[in-house]
Amino acid sequence: MQSYAAGQSITLLEKTIGQAFDETVAKHAHKEAVVSRHQGLRLTYADLGAGVAETAAGLWGLGVRPGDRVGMWASNCIEWIYLQVATAKIGAVLVNVNPAYRANDLAYILERSGMKAIFLYEQDARAHYGEVLAAARKGRALPLEHAVLLGTDQWRAMIAAGVRPPDESAGVHDVVNIQYTSGTTGKPKGVLLTHHNLVNNAYLVGRGLKWTDADKLCLPVPLYHCFGCVMGSLQAIVYGAALVLPSAQFDPLAALQAVDEERCTTIYGVPTMFIAELDHPDYAQYETSSLRTGIMAGAPCPVELMKRVVDEMHCTEMTIAYGQTEASPVITQSSTDDPLEVRVATVGAAMPCTEVKVAGPSGGVVDAGVQGELLTRGYLVMKGYDNDAAGTAAAVDAAGWLRTGDLAVMREDGNFRITGRAKEMIIRGGENIYPREIEEFLHEHPKVADVYVLGVPDERLGERVLAWVKLRDGESLAENELKDFCRGQIAHFKIPEFIRFVDEFPMTVTGKAQKFVMRQREIELRGLEYAQRIQTA
Repeated sequence: MQSYAAGQSITLLEKTIGQAFDETVAKHAHKEAVVSRHQGLRLTYADLGAGVAETAAGLWGLGVRPGDRVGMWASNCIEWIYLQVATAKIGAVLVNVNPAYRANDLAYILERSGMKAIFLYEQDARAHYGEVLAAARKGRALPLEHAVLLGTDQWRAMIAAGVRPPDESAGVHDVVNIQYTSGTTGKPKGVLLTHHNLVNNAYLVGRGLKWTDADKLCLPVPLYHCFGCVMGSLQAIVYGAALVLPSAQFDPLAALQAVDEERCTTIYGVPTMFIAELDHPDYAQYETSSLRTGIMAGAPCPVELMKRVVDEMHCTEMTIAYGQTEASPVITQSSTDDPLEVRVATVGAAMPCTEVKVAGPSGGVVDAGVQGELLTRGYLVMKGYDNDAAGTAAAVDAAGWLRTGDLAVMREDGNFRITGRAKEMIIRGGENIYPREIEEFLHEHPKVADVYVLGVPDERLGERVLAWVKLRDGESLAENELKDFCRGQIAHFKIPEFIRFVDEFPMTVTGKAQKFVMRQREIELRGLEYAQRIQTA
C-alpha cells in the first residue's frame, strides 16, 4: 500500500465570499450572526449585512477599487468581519496583519503588499499601534494612502462619506485574501488565496464537524490567522451559524464565560488554550455541557489533554485538523466519531476533494508506514506567492502538488501522522515562526557575529524559540540586553526565550551548521526529554 489518499469526491461550492454572505443574509436575516462580547454587540445577519454594506460603501468612497490591497491590523472585533466581507464584495484584497507585528515587521508587509489602506485600533494593552505604524512609515516611500483608526471619528467619517459601489463582479477564482507566511530562506511571503480556496475550505471543515445553522462557535483564536477567518468567521457565514467573539485577545476566563452564557456548541483552540481553560481556577463555576464539537490544531495534542476535553468540556466530537496557510488551510482532519487514539496519534485523513501523498527524497510516493514529505493537491492549493514566481514554483510543482515541508507517515488506515518538518519552522502555541527571519534580525545587533535560531520542545506550547549566539571578538552581551533589542521591533512570539552564547557551532565538513545537534544538546542540558517524547509521540 502506497502513501497516497484522495478524500471523498463531492460537489464544491461555486460561490464568492460575497455571494455566500448574501445568500445567508437572505435566508437567516433575523437569526443571530455575531456576538462580540467585549464590544457589547449582538448582531443578526440583517444587522451584519447592513454593517458590511456601509463598510463597502466607505471603502469605495476612499477610492479602494478591485484588486487594491486593504490591511486589517487588529485583534478580534466586529470590524474585522465587516472588512473581511466588504473587501470581498467590492473586489479588493484583504491583507491580514498580525497585531504582534512591530515596526520592522510592519514596514516589510506595507511595502511588500502594496497596501493602499490599513485599518487599526490606535492602541490596546499590548501596544500603541499608531506609534508602531508611524515608526514603520518613517523615512520610507510606501504606497499606503489611508490609515483609518477603528472606533474613532476617522472610521465614522469614512462610513458617512460612503459611496455605493457597483454590483459585485468578482470571480470565484479571483484572489481575495493575502496572508503572510515565511519560507526558510528569509522574509515572509504573501500567500494568494481565492474565493474558491476559502469558501470551500470553510464549507468542508464545517461539514466534517457536522455543522448546521443551529451551531454556535466560541472563537478564542485570532481572526488574523486562517484558523479564525476561514474556519471561524467565514465558516459561520457559509452555514448561517452564530459566531461568538469572547475577547479581543485570548482570555481563558472570557472563553469559559462565553461558552456558558451563550450556550456555544463548538469551540476552537490550540492545545495551550484548552489547557489554560481547563486549568483556570474558576473552571468549575462554568457550564460547558452545551459543547459538542470543535477543532484543536496548531501543535500536537497530548492524549491526556484530549481526554480532559472530551470528558470535562463535554466535547465528545472534538477533532484534530492539520494544514497550512498555502492550503487555505486545512488538508487533513479527524472525524467527529474517530476513536480517541486516532484523534491524538494522527492528524486525521485527507479532506474531501483533497489529494495527499507522502514522497521520498527522489519524489516518488513511499509505502505506508514510511516517513517522507507530505504533499497535497486540489482546490485548496494557493494561487501562488505574491510577486514571487520562483518561490511559487519551488512550493507548487507543475502537476499542482503543494510541498508542505512537513515530514509525515501515512498509516494503513489512511490517517496521517506528522513526524517532523523538512523545513525549520517552529510552531509555538499555534504561531508559525521562521528561524531565518529572526536570525537576519539578530545579525543587525552590532555585537553579534553569528546566530542560529531553532525550536526546542515544550510540554505546553509545543515548542519555544532558542538562539545560539556567537559574539564578535572582545564583546560581551547579556541575555536581557539581546531580548531588549528585539522588543518593539519583532513580534513578541519571535523573541528567543532561551539564549546560549557560544564560541563555535557544530558544523558539517562542508561548513553547514548542524541545528539538530544544537537542539539535542539543549534537550539534554535543559532536561526536555519528556517534552520531546510528547512532541514525537
